Amino acid sequence: MNVKAQVGRLRQRLLSSVYRRPAALGSRGPIVSFTFDDFPRTALTIGGAILKDHSVRGTYYAAMGLMNVSNHQGDHFRREDLEALLRDGHELGSHTFSHISCRSVSTTSFREEVAKGRRAVEELTGRSDVGNFAFPFGEVTLQAKKAVGLDVASSRGIWSGVNGPDIDLNLLRANSLYGGDDRRVEVQELILENERRKGWLIFYSHDVRPNPSRFGCTPELLKFAVSFASRQNSRILTMADVVGLVVPVDKLVFRGQDRDQEAEMASGRRHSACQEPR
Repeated sequence: MNVKAQVGRLRQRLLSSVYRRPAALGSRGPIVSFTFDDFPRTALTIGGAILKDHSVRGTYYAAMGLMNVSNHQGDHFRREDLEALLRDGHELGSHTFSHISCRSVSTTSFREEVAKGRRAVEELTGRSDVGNFAFPFGEVTLQAKKAVGLDVASSRGIWSGVNGPDIDLNLLRANSLYGGDDRRVEVQELILENERRKGWLIFYSHDVRPNPSRFGCTPELLKFAVSFASRQNSRILTMADVVGLVVPVDKLVFRGQDRDQEAEMASGRRHSACQEPR
């Protein structure tokens, strides 16, 4: 292992060990969550349709400043897509406003970016987001982890692995769902490992289309992952569903929002998740 890789592993170990917000998954697993970052339109028009066909829902981490933007991931979401997403029962999470890395600005500025993104969700949808956040680019610093953890219900990174039985809500592990059928074996092994550990497996991707960007996946790979997880008796839940299961409502953090309203929402999510068929 070269020096750069060694430093990276040490940094990851340090970030995983401090400023933790522990919660117990207990015997609630195996659970699988499908998440989409940035929110290219195909993540909903194609990816969302695949989830809906399997009677499950996903979590979309939207950087609101990317609305109506087109880039290597294709066209990003439009305002009407937000309404369709919520109408179909998916979760809308936050991803800062400008899709900015916490390593490129001060901690104070980054925390303001997170708050700005959440406010934009409320202004555009008329609903407060439920407090689940993903770090843009998967980049995390010690101070950002600590600061953002004060304001949100959960924070997700991109370090691979299974969450549980003890989980860190300030830095949840997640696994890329990129590429096509060549990734089937890897996806299958992750789902089987999660089943053995009775843990919480989180997948993340971006665009979903026949010729995806290097940060996206094909519809066939997503279909395989969702159907295989379902066949293995994994519960497929949104991030909000799982956070509502593992955290008492009175412990959820929703700075700057109506706590009574959010507690009621979280209680409803918990009841819904508990009734989810295995």
